[in-house]
Amino acid sequence: MPNFSYIVTEPDGTRKEDRLRAASYEAAWSQLTKRGAKIVSLREIKIADQANSASIVDQISTTIYKMRTAVPLQTLVFFTRQLSTMFSAGLTIEKSIANLMQEERHPRFRKTLAAIANDLKRGKALSDALAQHPGVFDNLFVALVNAGEISGSLHVVLEQLSDFLESMADTRRKVISALTYPTIVIIFMFGILAGLLVFIVPRFTDIYASFGARLPLQTRLLVGLSQILSENFFQFASLAIVVFIVGWILTLTERGGLIYDSFRLKFPVLGQLHQDSMMTRFAKTFGILMGAGVPVLESVNHCQKVVGNRVFKKALDDVKTMIRDGFAISVALKKTGVFPSTMVQLVATGEETGEMDRLLERASYFYEKQVEAVVERMTSLIQPLMIMMLGAVVIVIVVSIYLPIFQIGRVMRAGLG
Repeated sequence: MPNFSYIVTEPDGTRKEDRLRAASYEAAWSQLTKRGAKIVSLREIKIADQANSASIVDQISTTIYKMRTAVPLQTLVFFTRQLSTMFSAGLTIEKSIANLMQEERHPRFRKTLAAIANDLKRGKALSDALAQHPGVFDNLFVALVNAGEISGSLHVVLEQLSDFLESMADTRRKVISALTYPTIVIIFMFGILAGLLVFIVPRFTDIYASFGARLPLQTRLLVGLSQILSENFFQFASLAIVVFIVGWILTLTERGGLIYDSFRLKFPVLGQLHQDSMMTRFAKTFGILMGAGVPVLESVNHCQKVVGNRVFKKALDDVKTMIRDGFAISVALKKTGVFPSTMVQLVATGEETGEMDRLLERASYFYEKQVEAVVERMTSLIQPLMIMMLGAVVIVIVVSIYLPIFQIGRVMRAGLG
């Protein structure tokens, strides 16, 4: 029997958020309305929503499901912008979704929109319909749409969300652009190295063996490495694949993921880039949620789902505890010891002035510029470093191969002399 998450307004006016078990969506709706509650949100809890408490097998299947059903970010940006425009122009959500479904060219996303349109016809809220597709619409998307529905400002929230997704797409494009060149160079370098060791060095080895002379240390090491790689190439390749898969599975566990995310933050240059990207998402998300009238604890809970790093997720758990105990948001962020001082100061200023959403917007802009600066530095520094590294590897191999020839030449000259 499936589980359902709901938010209702009780007959006495109090707001309640909880879960229940029911045979179907309609049965859950009936259970709530029978007691006189006004339903704000009702949605089925899928495996993806229970990832924190799910087994490793469930987490793997959830990750594969999200990868299989995901759509390009640019497609989602265009959909959100068009939906906002249509809804602001006076079209109903149902009509807007139907129009976008007819125009959509991405087959997987068109199928998703068809399912959403069907759910809307059955009476579901837009946020509940979106929540049924976690591989396409993440927790932030669903939370903001739900906040817009509750506050009656859905068109404003959709506009903010489309701006946010566009900025995220732009940041992602810049980061990928900065990392593409070094990744290609590294793959090319390992390809050259493997080709030399597997195909070229063995030929020289046969030639050197015919002389019967003792080879230099560098050449002996290179020949030994070549023999090991040539004789066990497929074993090494299989081992590399197994290590990669096991490592990926370990990152899905709580402890393994925490160690991996801690390492990502400490890695030179890329760690700073990762942290600044997270602060951009955190500030933008928190600001939009607070501006939409979402309660602080609920906003922090949604921020946990979008930061993408377990170190900060754990820190936000502490933040929620401290806020419940009466601490100010800025004080709670500072006490965790992981949030940068600039973020803490801007949040503190927002609390003092009552303009938290505006100050968080400034914080996201600041960290977005930091990301751009880091990307520019990486682009200017990595290219010459990669060329130098590739050249050094090739020179070492070539010198190691030809060093015996030089020695043989000296011996022959000495003998002729």
